[in-house]
Amino acid sequence: MFHNIPQAIQKQMESLEEIDTRDRQDGTPLVKRLRQVTPETGRLLAFLAAGAAKGAWLEIGTSAGYSALWLSLAARQRSAKLITFELLPDKIKLAKDTFKKAAVEDVVELIHGDARGHVRDYAEVGFCFLDAEREMHLDFFQLISPNLVPGGLLVMDGAVKYAEMLQPVIDAASDDPGLDSVVITADRGLLVCRKA
Repeated sequence: MFHNIPQAIQKQMESLEEIDTRDRQDGTPLVKRLRQVTPETGRLLAFLAAGAAKGAWLEIGTSAGYSALWLSLAARQRSAKLITFELLPDKIKLAKDTFKKAAVEDVVELIHGDARGHVRDYAEVGFCFLDAEREMHLDFFQLISPNLVPGGLLVMDGAVKYAEMLQPVIDAASDDPGLDSVVITADRGLLVCRKA
């Protein structure tokens, strides 16, 4: 999966990494920044997704599509399709461009709109990456976790860097007897939940 990343995907990843680095250095306002995961986290997401149980694959918060590119590697390997949701029109435009240039439109479907109005449509979720506005994470956790299939994974970014804000989600995952959960401290931290 990582040894033969298609050139079109690699090129788009590198382009988005350059933009993200520049945005963080030049003071670009937070709402305009790409707000994407690091390459290390992207690899970890693809690794986790590749081993997830069979079911729908969801991503809440597309931004420009960087994490979706990593997940597309696992989706192609597993003959799965990633459904990714984005609310902001300017990010939708960037993500569409990313997916077209990377030639991943066959394994990534972009939906424009608030995912809270859509995730109930997925009764059997095998994998979900949650990287939306942090104040929405508990809502999404409560909507998605009951629909995880046995062995299904829900992964949330920011579990260490934003631990205080996200503690209600971390606590809900820990208290749910149907889930096993762990916080991985790499980068900003990931909460990984697996349906028992």
